[in-house]
Amino acid sequence: MLSALRSVGGPGSFTKVVAMPTWRLRDFHDDDLDRAIQIWDQNQQADEAPAVFPVSEVVTAARAGGPAVVAVVGDELVGVAVAQACGERGWIMVVALAGTWRNRGIGSSLIAELERRLRSLGARRIGALLAPGATGTAALENSGYRPRAGLVFYEKVEHLGASDAGLLAELGGRMLPEGLWDSLAGMEREKEAIERRIVLPLAQSVLAEQYGVRPPKAVILFGPPGTGKTSFARAVASRLRWPFVELFPSRLASSHEGGLATSLREVFTELAELETVLLFIDEVEEIASVRSGTAVDPSHGVTNELLKLIPGFRDHDDRLLICATNSVRSLDPAFLRPGRFDYVIPVGPPDPEARSAIWRRYLGPAAAQVDLHRLVEASAMFTPADIEFAARKGAATAFEREVAQRKGIPIGTQDYLQAIAQTRPTLTDQALKDFAEDTEEYVRM
Repeated sequence: MLSALRSVGGPGSFTKVVAMPTWRLRDFHDDDLDRAIQIWDQNQQADEAPAVFPVSEVVTAARAGGPAVVAVVGDELVGVAVAQACGERGWIMVVALAGTWRNRGIGSSLIAELERRLRSLGARRIGALLAPGATGTAALENSGYRPRAGLVFYEKVEHLGASDAGLLAELGGRMLPEGLWDSLAGMEREKEAIERRIVLPLAQSVLAEQYGVRPPKAVILFGPPGTGKTSFARAVASRLRWPFVELFPSRLASSHEGGLATSLREVFTELAELETVLLFIDEVEEIASVRSGTAVDPSHGVTNELLKLIPGFRDHDDRLLICATNSVRSLDPAFLRPGRFDYVIPVGPPDPEARSAIWRRYLGPAAAQVDLHRLVEASAMFTPADIEFAARKGAATAFEREVAQRKGIPIGTQDYLQAIAQTRPTLTDQALKDFAEDTEEYVRM
């Protein structure tokens, strides 16, 4: 590539020749991935419409040997272009340029190099799918490409492709079984709120767009321990048929010698390769607590890192971040500001009606032979998790009695009341008071 030379000064003045930095093209390497994605994200933020080829497909094509070229100035990567050959048809998947390096001919040179490589692979017709005015359109038109009018682009996405399955397994994620949403017993108030605000805009995104409703990208569920926040997150993934990945802050710190912040950044980089994902972070206060204001505080850097990662995660469609916390008041104020999280939704303790539904679920056939009203009253301070534990304990006690005595005594109300008495409730008066105050202060939905 040629350096640009510029003359400075008017007629008769001293002329100073300034050499502009030289850029050159080379092959894409795996080490370029982070910087390439950063440039791609910057271009996506500037463009009004999302890219046709998501970053996961682009990365897969580049790693599979598809034509992939980068432009560098010294050691700095300033542009990237990736293509894919399909018989005689070649597709330019992305042309992305760092903002300060646009309009210098780099885009056209990247395209010319892709064309050369595509021709060597047998491609004779080369196309690109871009939104009007998107990054790369000017370079394509300067390279002789012409838009085709009168075409409509149709697309249907299967949320877990073959290339995603291996990465999903590496992240400890999985596709959850269908029906988890319908199996949620009780908690109808919370279920209705989560369905209206989260599930429906994502499940019916086309209709939502027609009405100007923006599907959520990140939400917080808060409430006392055991109230079902994790169950709701899993049920949303099941309802949407999206891959489910759960991050455990306590495990992240030990998974990388560079520390929690580095481990967190690497996980989010890997997640960027998935087409669709519901990311769930439980007990998020462990990595987003109130910062002390001093850089020597270990939590300071971790919270800062997460605050930087969330906007990038939000830039992609078909992704949802759900964070759960037992103590929303302990989260850093910057974490709770609008723009990072669309909704902050309370998941409180079950009321009598909800407790009745939860008992019915876990009692099974025994529900017909016990005094359900007495169980509901006796478990007034129980969470759904407490009720499940007491129901299983009561059933186990009756089973063991029958095995030992063989008297044919059916399970009864007293078995479950005894189990309730032996179960320490999660809820306390102070926990309920704190939850009521937090609901008044933090709810956004």
